[in-house]
Amino acid sequence: MRARHLPLSAAIVAAMVLGLVAGPVLGPNAAPLGELGKLVIQLIKAVATPLIFFVIVHAVLTTEIEGRGARRLVGFAMLNALFALGTGLLLSNLLHPGAHLAGAHGASGDDLAAYTGKKVELMKTISSFIPSSWVGPFADNLVISIVGMALLVGFAMRRVRAEQMLEGKTGYKVLEDGFAAALGVLEVALGWVVLAVPLAVFGVVAKTVGESGFAPLVGLGWYVGVGLLGLLIHVVVTYQLWLVLWVRMPLRRFWAAAREPVVYALGANSSLATLPITLRALEKLGVSRSASTLGACVGTNLNNDGILLYEGMAVLFVAQASGIVLTIPQQLTAAASCMLAAAGVAGVPEAGFISLALVLNTVGLPIELLPLLLTVDWVIARGRSAVNVLSDMMLSILIDGRASDGRASDGRASDGRAQ
Repeated sequence: MRARHLPLSAAIVAAMVLGLVAGPVLGPNAAPLGELGKLVIQLIKAVATPLIFFVIVHAVLTTEIEGRGARRLVGFAMLNALFALGTGLLLSNLLHPGAHLAGAHGASGDDLAAYTGKKVELMKTISSFIPSSWVGPFADNLVISIVGMALLVGFAMRRVRAEQMLEGKTGYKVLEDGFAAALGVLEVALGWVVLAVPLAVFGVVAKTVGESGFAPLVGLGWYVGVGLLGLLIHVVVTYQLWLVLWVRMPLRRFWAAAREPVVYALGANSSLATLPITLRALEKLGVSRSASTLGACVGTNLNNDGILLYEGMAVLFVAQASGIVLTIPQQLTAAASCMLAAAGVAGVPEAGFISLALVLNTVGLPIELLPLLLTVDWVIARGRSAVNVLSDMMLSILIDGRASDGRASDGRASDGRAQ
């Protein structure tokens, strides 16, 4: 009989409960347990940074998109991404959720002293994106620099492949296979690191409650509430306006098909695992197989509205909780980092939180609060997954451009791409 493993979300809840019990018992003596959270964040950064490089290179090598479908894919994906990021940034600017955690987050004063009152220097941040070596961006976890290097390598490899194919050579296959193998190894390694998250949650909750009592829970409540509110607004406003004003599809018809993949995504906490069900729902809506494959499968690295909205909100939350003022240009720089990081970690476990860690590091914001935010991320993560599924469906419908008349114009949707 095969052993059944406890779901990650259940393990995190159990760890949180244990931390809430252990914190008051241990009091200030629980402080060393907080190091568990820092160690997990360090491991996540160490594995996720090279993973982004290999994901982007692999995507450049394997993706072939041409013509009208390519333009619609990029155009609509970018529009939705901008709407999502804008919603997250707007809510944080209006509601200031991070202010409710300031002074009650349990991070040491020494950790945050260098950030208090700090203003992020825009030009210095931008200039830091230009690497002086191949090693530096990986050592410093600079996501924008790594994406630029990955694009350079990926397109250079495409050129070499084209030239060798014309000459009848096959040497390029060795390099391609090596990149694919490295990508697979890093994905497995990151999956193992994520399994340590419950241990980190226990340590951080015990330390925070032991040192600061239950006051940080109020700030975390604002963090979760504003995050979920933003995701809801994006779905109710952005997606439904697309359906009503552009696609002219009855909302009842759309939600009748979308209900199953959304519920599954909330349970599985993964838009990638939901992909076969998403494709089946698109088939019911009459979306062509080519459009659903392009929007939900090929476009997966661009189509992460849930992650982007969350990151836009969370970046400002961390800045507010740390006493850092971000100007509009600085917020836009952070938003650009969010888009690049989200594209690089699409499909990996806990992608939203992992990319947030890289974004904060890239724009020079403190990561000391991340272990505490990790304790409640499992709640927002389900909302992110559900919105990402709806984002896949919406993009496929917009690419198709014919879904509103109910015709399945290109045969059955294939689940074969959803591995």
